[in-house]
Amino acid sequence: MKIVIAPDSFKESMTSLEAAKSIEKGFKAVLPEAEYVNIPVADGGEGTVQALIDATGGDIVQQTVTGPLGKPVKAAYGLLGNGKTAVIEMAEASGLHLVPPEQRNPLLTTTRGTGELILTDAEKGVSNIIIGLGGSATNDGGAGMAAALGVKFLNRNGEEIENGGGALAEIAKIDVSGLNPQLKHIHFEAACDVDNPLTGPRGASAVFGPQKGANSEMTALLDQNLKYYAAAVKAELGCEIDSIPGAGAAGGLGAGLCAFLKAELKSGVDIVLDTLSFSERIKGADLVITGEGKIDGQTVSGKTPAGVAKRACSENIPVIAFAGSLGEGCELVYDIGISALFSIVPGISSLENALADGSSNLTRCARNVAAVWSLA
Repeated sequence: MKIVIAPDSFKESMTSLEAAKSIEKGFKAVLPEAEYVNIPVADGGEGTVQALIDATGGDIVQQTVTGPLGKPVKAAYGLLGNGKTAVIEMAEASGLHLVPPEQRNPLLTTTRGTGELILTDAEKGVSNIIIGLGGSATNDGGAGMAAALGVKFLNRNGEEIENGGGALAEIAKIDVSGLNPQLKHIHFEAACDVDNPLTGPRGASAVFGPQKGANSEMTALLDQNLKYYAAAVKAELGCEIDSIPGAGAAGGLGAGLCAFLKAELKSGVDIVLDTLSFSERIKGADLVITGEGKIDGQTVSGKTPAGVAKRACSENIPVIAFAGSLGEGCELVYDIGISALFSIVPGISSLENALADGSSNLTRCARNVAAVWSLA
């Protein structure tokens, strides 16, 4: 019997690898002779670097880069076990958590640090870079990222513009002649699970600006500036970025990645599963087990359990899922191939205790599920 275990992390309780090992421990207590294949996964958001590092035997690399406020911050990225693929979570360098609430101002914040991480990876000679979009403090359309890579955004006086979404309307010329030549040889994928365009009522500024500190007037100005930026990119590079689905992700970083690095914007979980050769590794499996901290109605919209179930269903492999909690709409996952859901919390508990006991609760629940499975 072959059992594939492919959970996401249980936020603030277990990494995806820790969750996989907890499930394996429970199943092995009942089915010790089975073949277990642990594939820790993620959906392109928080935990993606750790999941891919754990799954491939890679390394976490620390680096000091320019933070969203222009001050140095420590950021981490992953170098996968093959040494040819790097994984960056843009929030590590340009995330909202790096900016105190009272200092949040997307007119000023920059993605320059994300570009510095990309540049480091390029200089290491990688051939693939995966960039997780989400959790950004920025609204600069990826201009800061591009500037770190050698692009010059010049005003009418021939001077480089300042950082931030507030300066984009000053662009008179975009000079890409200084773009690092090593970048041409790298394939870029951006893990993006929103389809928002760059501008307009569903754009980066209108939808995500307020959570980054923008008031209504600031939001309108940011949107206007991004429209100007998109027009400048089209005029200088011949690249239409405004209406690309996902262009508005991470304050328009999706648009910048498309414009300057020819990145593909793809579902985060699909990028992760493809990188891990998931579809090949589940062939011949009798059962696939997935899970994450919470499963609810949003799970079907590109979350890890949905991505795992889709791949397993294509091979006619049954899927079960564990969760720390089951929320409203969780029954929707039955329609995408998950046969059974199990909450791992055994009874009334405080959140603090539930998180602390996550591993033991998951093992206990897995052991009971394995016992029922063995009766079939």
